[in-house]
Amino acid sequence: MAEATLLITNRNYSSWSLRGFLLARLSGIDFVTQPVSAADPAVREELLLRSSSIRYPALLHDGVRIWDVLAIAEYLNEAFPAAGMLPDEKHARALCRSISGEMHSGFAAMRSALPMNLRATRAGFPIWSGPRADISAIEAIWTDCLERSGGPWLFGARPSIADAMYAPVATRFRTYDVKLKGHPAAYARHVLAWPDLVEWTRDAAAEPEEEIAELEVEF
Repeated sequence: MAEATLLITNRNYSSWSLRGFLLARLSGIDFVTQPVSAADPAVREELLLRSSSIRYPALLHDGVRIWDVLAIAEYLNEAFPAAGMLPDEKHARALCRSISGEMHSGFAAMRSALPMNLRATRAGFPIWSGPRADISAIEAIWTDCLERSGGPWLFGARPSIADAMYAPVATRFRTYDVKLKGHPAAYARHVLAWPDLVEWTRDAAAEPEEEIAELEVEF
């Protein structure tokens, strides 16, 4: 029997569920995923970014329910310190937490204009000034981290909480044909080849289609 259960919503659309999955994999915890239907009105509001709080994914472990991906990340880091989910060096840990928090609470224009949709391909998708500014800021974060650490992950040789937080962005850039160069392009390719992300994407393609029209944007 698995040690923990990760409650998720929709693999195709939910960037938060993907982050929770990647964080659990980083920790090494023995867990199973349990889907919660997007037909639930509260879940649908979360997927459409209309909810004031994000209750999924939720990790059930040792009699405790933990939700919000940053809370899940900190819990797993404390429970499994040997997993190295944060960088070893103090200042790198601070930066990792800072950019993870920025991903958690920021970049609203990009989230709205480029919702995660793993099954979609939008060649030549028009990207306006709001999301373009967010994309530029993310590219600057990736470049700064990679130049500091030497890559291939944001903080060096192994993936961290920050990589789990930014992985869904790499999928968005692929879906909406965002052109990247230099360090950001190399990093996006590396993240998209992450075996855990490849597994999630494969499972998203195989799950019963639960289309949410508002997230099937195409201009």
